[in-house]
Amino acid sequence: MQGTGMDIHQDAAAVKGLTALASEVRRDLARLNHPPAPWTLPVIGPDGRPALDVLVVGAGMCGQTAAFALLREGVANIRVIDQAPRGAEGPWGTFARMETLRSPKHLTGPDLGIPSLTFRAWWEAQSGEEGWRTLYKIPRLDWLRYLLFVRDTVGVPVENDTRLVRLWPADGLIGAAIEGPGGPETVHARKVVLACGRDGSGGRRMPAFARGGEGRLFHSSDPIDFSRFRGGRVAVLGASASAIDNAATALEAGAAEVTLFVRRSQFPQVNKSKWAAFPGFLRGYAALDDARRWAFTTFMMGEGTPPPHESVLRCTRHPNFAVRFGEGWSGIAETPDGLVVETAQGRYPVDAAVVAVGFDIDLTRRPELEAFRDAVLTWGERVPAAEAEAHPDAARFPYLGDGMQMLERVPGQLPDLGLLHVFNWGVTLSHGALAGDIPGLGIGATRLAQALVRDLFVAQADAHFPRMVAHEDAELEPTPFFVPRGERPPSG
Repeated sequence: MQGTGMDIHQDAAAVKGLTALASEVRRDLARLNHPPAPWTLPVIGPDGRPALDVLVVGAGMCGQTAAFALLREGVANIRVIDQAPRGAEGPWGTFARMETLRSPKHLTGPDLGIPSLTFRAWWEAQSGEEGWRTLYKIPRLDWLRYLLFVRDTVGVPVENDTRLVRLWPADGLIGAAIEGPGGPETVHARKVVLACGRDGSGGRRMPAFARGGEGRLFHSSDPIDFSRFRGGRVAVLGASASAIDNAATALEAGAAEVTLFVRRSQFPQVNKSKWAAFPGFLRGYAALDDARRWAFTTFMMGEGTPPPHESVLRCTRHPNFAVRFGEGWSGIAETPDGLVVETAQGRYPVDAAVVAVGFDIDLTRRPELEAFRDAVLTWGERVPAAEAEAHPDAARFPYLGDGMQMLERVPGQLPDLGLLHVFNWGVTLSHGALAGDIPGLGIGATRLAQALVRDLFVAQADAHFPRMVAHEDAELEPTPFFVPRGERPPSG
């Protein structure tokens, strides 16, 4: 494959190029007056300590871009936490097992419109314009390195190894229990952004029968040492890109036989969501009425997404790879030697099994949201019951406001719920794919930041007014027309 480029970051010329690029980025930011002066006013929490303006939970692609967007708006009183160590935020360095990103290489997002901060600029700083021309798609680990470069260069303050334990309403603020290297801590924030990725939208999807099998039965997001099953048989359930990537990784690790089980009669052939990646849809979708938003997204969800062509080829180049279409799993049994995958057509002894059917969207499953779960409005309560029954996955999406904030099922039931903003896949029914897929990321982070800025200012507008009145910056001094304050200007 052309342009894999996995080692370009390691040679001296590449390091020199990135150092020069970082300087260029900082010059560009300075030209844009970044960072602007902070403007929010202090708020004291119920514990007597200053409250944060925004707590961003999750420092992967979405979380760091949202934080960068806030910094560009002069909101600096923030904390950005992630439970993973540096470099393990999000899927890129952990359970994502594709060789390259599925998106075209030219897409932008984490740069927020700054040319020197694009992936292309990052790549060309190391491999030149010819290197960019020959690059096919973005290597997965290079995307991770690029995200870390953006974070470090623009100064997003990430606290790694720091986990959110619980959130609760706190008289116009949100209380948060977090645990980091320094131990347990309670903080209060005026706003909380939930940017915890696909898992943070609900939880991993596992069939009810997929229990037990310790060390042999996995979800595709688990850490898996496929080399343990060298020479063995591996079964993978799913038709997604993730399913194909896990099958390919098992094959490349030396599995003697890998079988992909697919409930559908064939792979989806067309990625309808690609059609939706143009500015009109990404910017305008949220302004549609409920019926049209529901129709657009449930249609795309129903059509499914085909695995990338190159990912399929990565598997089919191995003669020991097989696909069984129209054959979902109905059970998994443990044996002394491994597992038995059960389907309506037969029983298949295997050494390991991987469930690759994705993640549920269901914020009520999130333990940190226990104090809010009964109040969260969902799409299932906004559409006819027959539609909710026909599309149960879509019905569980949160019904969000114009700033991606959660809304109450019953107005007045829990007003502080609106201080929680979702910035992960859970926004998709309400706003489109603005928090998870690269094409919409820049639009989504900007929309979120602008909504937060609006709310933060409106909440303190009365306190800002006397500051305006007290503002003194006499622009005409010392011209003849300058009149010292308290003196009467001459008549006539």
